[in-house]
Amino acid sequence: MNIVQFNRAIAMVCLFSAGGWLASGCDSKPQPVVSAKPSVAKYEKIKTLEGLITNDDGPVKTGIVKALSESGQVLAQIEVSEGPQYSLEVPAGTVLPILLAYYPSADASDEQRMIAAVVHTGASKFDINPLSTRIAVQAKAMGGYTHKNLVAAAESNGTVPASNKTTAGFRGDPTTQYGGWH
Repeated sequence: MNIVQFNRAIAMVCLFSAGGWLASGCDSKPQPVVSAKPSVAKYEKIKTLEGLITNDDGPVKTGIVKALSESGQVLAQIEVSEGPQYSLEVPAGTVLPILLAYYPSADASDEQRMIAAVVHTGASKFDINPLSTRIAVQAKAMGGYTHKNLVAAAESNGTVPASNKTTAGFRGDPTTQYGGWH
């Protein structure tokens, strides 16, 4: 083999190697980064949570709101005595998710309570009502209080009429709404 043949052989090996590398690079998908430990959401400082409490009869007048850890430990509580609004301070270092639980009286059981699940540190307003209770219970049954489970539970608890023929259902010119020309 002379020097010219040797150089051609090296060039062909390099070409096939590069072609294989490029072809595999085009079809391969980036691999997800796996963290060794999932991040834990927690309040870095005292967090004030607030909202309205309503039941099937309307706004509640009295009761107790408790912030509970997922294991049921009471983190904070406040008595509601002058209407449906509550404001509760949750201690710094509290790990999410937590539940905000409304009890109609001090001796009320867990079956009488209404709850709302808290999974994001940035949110501070949480209404507690029968719908928030159904959503939280369903999310727990789906595997726990996570954003994904709460969204899925909320979507399955929503009610949409089969046919919306009211003026409230109209959202403008349907041809422009769906990409029409005018």
